[in-house]
Amino acid sequence: MKVNYDGKTDTLTVIFRHVPVAESDEERGVIIDYDVAGNIVAIEVLDASERVDEPARVRFHIQE
Repeated sequence: MKVNYDGKTDTLTVIFRHVPVAESDEERGVIIDYDVAGNIVAIEVLDASERVDEPARVRFHIQE
């Protein structure tokens, strides 16, 4: 998994798998990319600084 924040375009992208995107849906400034089997490949948040607290900072929490 990869998380990227692009300050120039103000987009936050979470990539779950590095496979070709077959389809994308956008709703309310969030784009969800799917592979050919319908699995989520990535999520992109547009205007991230308005929608996410500290988009340039990532905190991980792993619960066992």
